[in-house]
Amino acid sequence: MLNRRLLRIKVMQALYGFFQSKDADLVKAQKNLLLSVDRIYDLYLYYLSLPLELARAAEVQMEEARNKVMPTEADLAPNRKFVESYLLKALEGNKTLQLLIDQRKISWAAENEALHKLWKKIKVSKLYQGFLNSQDDHPAGHRKFIEELYREFILDAESIYGIFQEKSIYWDYEDNDFAVQMAMRYFSKIKSADNYKPIPQKFKDKKEDEEFVKALFRKTINQDAEISQWIEAKTKNWEVDRIATMDVLLMKMAVIEFLHFNSIPVKVSLNEYIEISKLFSTPKSKVFINGVLDKLLREFDEKKMIKKRGRGLME
Repeated sequence: MLNRRLLRIKVMQALYGFFQSKDADLVKAQKNLLLSVDRIYDLYLYYLSLPLELARAAEVQMEEARNKVMPTEADLAPNRKFVESYLLKALEGNKTLQLLIDQRKISWAAENEALHKLWKKIKVSKLYQGFLNSQDDHPAGHRKFIEELYREFILDAESIYGIFQEKSIYWDYEDNDFAVQMAMRYFSKIKSADNYKPIPQKFKDKKEDEEFVKALFRKTINQDAEISQWIEAKTKNWEVDRIATMDVLLMKMAVIEFLHFNSIPVKVSLNEYIEISKLFSTPKSKVFINGVLDKLLREFDEKKMIKKRGRGLME
């Protein structure tokens, strides 16, 4: 589930913190890095289980409405299209999901008030009313509703983001965005109450991905001084400490991948760090980073410093 770009971003963030700290401990920093990667999976499970929590909030509010002194006809016989949705039944019946929730202690209990406030906004929205009043009860309509609900009320929602910021120092905006998008992708694969895809594992290859994270982190730190000299040599009229800190860090990580990750194509590493610079650095960073790395690659190639395995990896 966790892709390499996200892993690179987590390493970048850990390196930034490490280099900014005056008394950084490499062992402790690596441990925190791996923990921050692990916690993203918890965040994913929170967003997978959120529809069930919203349904519970809806049930509570329906019960409160039925118990009013003078309930309306709608209070006594509410539309249960959402709370009885096939998609919710699929999530509730997914034993793997429920086991993961139990094992990793995923709970919305502390956010009960926030969930009820969120549900009150959803139930009076045009989106929700349109879903209830639609005559189309095809599963695709249910999936589309959940997708639109997440886009309108969950994705980029400061209230939800605030909840997770308080829960863990390891969760940031990018983690939230990734977890929401992955949850939405999973919902899109649920075709019926008893026909759904297995919950994706945290890593595609646990051993390989964890080794990638640890090696990228450690090697960037260990070769920091050497790579700084290489970068400075290719940035005439610029001193390394005058270049945007994030640009320098991304170039150092890219160089480590060029030289030490023999199975990752040069072009893949180059493109990845240019894309990450668009998210975390200045508007001009992508051009600057590309230019410096291109010069370094030519020098590495001339000195036969890059040793990639397999055809096409130097491209």
